[in-house]
Amino acid sequence: MADEQELTDALRWMAADLHRTRQQLAEAEAKAHEPIAIVGMACRYPGGVRSPEDLWDLVATGRDGTGDFPANREWDIDRLYDPDPDASGTSTTRRGGFLHDADQFDAAAFGLSPREATAIDPQQRLLLETAWEACERARIDPAALRGSDTGVFAGVLYNDYATRLRQIPPEYEGFVANGSTGSVASGRIAYTLGLEGPAVSVDTACSASLVAIHLACRALRGGEVSLALSGGVTVMSTPRMFIEFSRQRGLSPDGRCKSYAASADGTGFGEGVGLLVLERLSDAVRNGRRVLAVIRGSATNQDGASNGLTAPSGPAQQRVIKRALADARLEPGDVDAVEGHGTGTLLGDPIEAQALLATYGRGRQGAPLYLGSVKSNIGHTQGAAGVAGVIKMVMAMRHRTLPSSLFAEKPTDQVDWSAGAVSLLTEARPWPGTGRPMRAGVSAFGISGTNAHVVLEEAPAPAPPAPAADGDGEPAVHAPVLPFVVSARDGETLRARAVHLRDLVRAQPALDLGSLARSLATTRSLLDERAAVVAADRDELLRGLDALGRDEPAAGLLTVAGRSAKSAASGLTAFMFTGQGSQRLGMGAQLYRHFPEFARHFDAACAHLDARLERPLRDVVFAAPGNAATAELDRTLFTQPALFAFETALFRLYESWGMVPDYLIGHSIGELAAVHAAGVLSLEDACALVAARARAMQDATPGGAMVSVRASESQVMEHLAGHEDRVGVAAVNGPESVVLSGDRETVLDIRRRLREAGLKTKQLRVSHAFHSPHMDGALTAVTELAATLTHRPPRIPVVSNLTGEVASLDELRSPGYWADHVRRAVRFHDGVRHLDGLGVTAYVEIGPAPVLASLVPDILAGQRAGDRAAVIPSLREGRPEERAVIDTLTLAHLKGLAADLSRLVPGAALVDLPTYPFQRRRYWLDSGDAPGAAGSTGAADGEHDFWSVVDGQDAGRLAAVLGVGEPEHTALATVLPALWAWHRQGSWRYRIGWEPLPDRVAPLRGRWLVAAPDGAPRRGRGRRRAHRVRRPRRTDRAGRRARRPRRGAAPAARRARRGAHRGRRPRPAPRAAEPAGDAR
Repeated sequence: MADEQELTDALRWMAADLHRTRQQLAEAEAKAHEPIAIVGMACRYPGGVRSPEDLWDLVATGRDGTGDFPANREWDIDRLYDPDPDASGTSTTRRGGFLHDADQFDAAAFGLSPREATAIDPQQRLLLETAWEACERARIDPAALRGSDTGVFAGVLYNDYATRLRQIPPEYEGFVANGSTGSVASGRIAYTLGLEGPAVSVDTACSASLVAIHLACRALRGGEVSLALSGGVTVMSTPRMFIEFSRQRGLSPDGRCKSYAASADGTGFGEGVGLLVLERLSDAVRNGRRVLAVIRGSATNQDGASNGLTAPSGPAQQRVIKRALADARLEPGDVDAVEGHGTGTLLGDPIEAQALLATYGRGRQGAPLYLGSVKSNIGHTQGAAGVAGVIKMVMAMRHRTLPSSLFAEKPTDQVDWSAGAVSLLTEARPWPGTGRPMRAGVSAFGISGTNAHVVLEEAPAPAPPAPAADGDGEPAVHAPVLPFVVSARDGETLRARAVHLRDLVRAQPALDLGSLARSLATTRSLLDERAAVVAADRDELLRGLDALGRDEPAAGLLTVAGRSAKSAASGLTAFMFTGQGSQRLGMGAQLYRHFPEFARHFDAACAHLDARLERPLRDVVFAAPGNAATAELDRTLFTQPALFAFETALFRLYESWGMVPDYLIGHSIGELAAVHAAGVLSLEDACALVAARARAMQDATPGGAMVSVRASESQVMEHLAGHEDRVGVAAVNGPESVVLSGDRETVLDIRRRLREAGLKTKQLRVSHAFHSPHMDGALTAVTELAATLTHRPPRIPVVSNLTGEVASLDELRSPGYWADHVRRAVRFHDGVRHLDGLGVTAYVEIGPAPVLASLVPDILAGQRAGDRAAVIPSLREGRPEERAVIDTLTLAHLKGLAADLSRLVPGAALVDLPTYPFQRRRYWLDSGDAPGAAGSTGAADGEHDFWSVVDGQDAGRLAAVLGVGEPEHTALATVLPALWAWHRQGSWRYRIGWEPLPDRVAPLRGRWLVAAPDGAPRRGRGRRRAHRVRRPRRTDRAGRRARRPRRGAAPAARRARRGAHRGRRPRPAPRAAEPAGDAR
């Protein structure tokens, strides 16, 4: 029997082990083939395409995005074009698909100097902006990815931006190498966003972006990354590729790709950039992402020893398609359409079509495989071609339409289309449901022989959102007013962003404001310049955004400069609990009505306090005017419990919104609220101590007097000598803010002497002389009650009123501590100084009035934080409480403190928002910039040099550009800020003349901008040389002459004086930098 039992046990163990092994194998298999979710896309392509929606509009309407050669890249277009394919150094076409604004970039958005931005290849710059947009379009805050294992996989072919230069200009040395290196293209994204997954630049020629997507999918499935940015970019800084392909007779004369068409006559090169945000499907669902489509499978391979290095290989293409289908665990008949490579060449298209017929077309049941190519719309965008096809097909799935390919009315006769069921998309057709998900393949084949194929599938139906609930399981409600946050790198962009948001709200009247508020708070980065509109409805929101867009103040509009925000966020946060004297009738009533979290904690405190009071506390605090209970609130017996209940509930409300301080400090009774908030005392024990303290102090010797003195503690102490048994210092609230308390006659006598000494004093209206010998009779009751309490280590350190330092647990659980707390001085000044020494830079008041917030600036004057500290009150009389607390929360968020605005709108969905409005300007390293290059002294080059130096604020370089000597450096340094401000306006029409002017000049004609340093004469002789920026006239966008400038450089100079360009250190402004009027 024993042997049989052992055998049975062994068999059971083996069966269980086999089951576990099979389960692990199934899990590994599923993980190896897990679909990859596309959660975000961004792109720029020819034809004015700035987004996936633009690309869809282009292909859905059948538009051609190609055009003439760019005129802003120093290409000698007239000499470059020659229809003769044997003419050396020429191109047989003068057209293609171009990004004509590839020279434009927002350097400030990425913290780059004008010099570095100019030296960076435009491909890297496009990738930076598109990566940011892709994250935003994925509803991911780009800054939130910092430190994550997000990977970057980017296809990059060209590095010809720097090779155009015969010699690197000295001022760009040290920047050009990194700016033109392919590996840095992906690395720069990772560096800028702080991504710590692999950053890989891929160059497999025309298949580069699709290979990059394949590598990203592999990294995601392998667990190497949890998120990936993947795609590719192409900008042709030189016409070299056109020249090369002209010699090979591979270019279409009209620069268009006629994919798979009988009219195909060569390829048409193009440019573009496209990036996807990829995530494992299971993670995307768990993270609540919007899934645009999924990648079911992908594969890459090589032609190997085929019929030519650059010739396509049909068998290799068949193999890569079959491997991609196997990776997707699908059959060819499961795929509806293919976005082909389709370059329009006479050799490549037929080979590709025959490979598709052999793989997807044969043995197919039902509908044929539909074939098209986006290259017919935008040209062959090379390193960005594969990702363009992916974006097109994702959009096609979302619109359930297969768009037509241009020029495909007659398919090429070089393909036997009857060999399989493949149909060229000569016209758009609906993508009907077939009872299974829509699927499409995307192909890309590199001239190097590296092939790639990806299988896409429509996104699974999203699960219905679970209804949000509060802490008691009740349906959660939105806050009555909401903050709508806007931020940008600089003020100009902040205003542009406000305008874009305003336009969105106007265009979508049914837009849910809760969803909008949540999306702004969670999917957009908090950048240097910050603002928020706190609004209750759509009209109020529109008014606030309109005012922000015009840089005007408005009700509900909060703004925070980046410097202030960075100072606050760089340190720690303290909550300050207000003391007696701040109470007011009805405090918390509006919070009680609008916020269930506040009401719940206020009721809980009242429930414990009511058993120890003469009447319900809530009836006293919320008593209507004229009610007999109103007078009770100013009795210490009710004042202290009321403040404790209010502040405890307010703290819990802020805590529920994610506001978590690093330190706590209270003022007198406020310290008891702080100690409870820190977790030292339970609510029941804290209420018992509060009630006992209030009753003991109420029953103490009545009368006495309290006087505040505008003097230091040492000055006041000189007048207390010999009176210590009758008068004491009740509080030290600041460096020159002391409160005396004690016998009435003695206090008033001391007050008289202080006033005679020239010190300001004020008698306080009080019922008792608190924190003085008058409180001696209250100490026994407080001590006895404190001895019965249970204490726990604080979760948050509390700064003591008695010592002005962090209180230890031993101190807080000593009954004598709480007796001294009643009798001795409140050393709030010392406590704040101590917090400053601990690194606190933000102070949030928890109380019904801004009492402590008004004291902190004086205490911190000259200290570590100084005027950099952020001091945020909670409530103030006359402002609706529900708005006041949202203001506090919003200001905390804007200043970079811990605060989760999304908790104001539980359950709100995310919505699409306008992407970052990059403020672009030209950055292009012209070959003429090189020393000794022909044309380097031309007006265009001189203008480029001039404004680059102005933007860099480099007086020495400006002197070199202008050709002036060392004595002029100081004068130039003083006018640089005004010139920079003038140039940043961006709306002036101007030209620059470069000629030294003699001491005596003939009268000038036209209108001139004269920039002169302080102290320089407006007119007169003795100027050895003057360089003037001429502005002939001011015109509007339609070219009409304006009567007078709306903004001159003089206002710009005044703004520079005020330091109104937030986020930049104010520099001395010149006395004059203004239009000098008409010189006729």
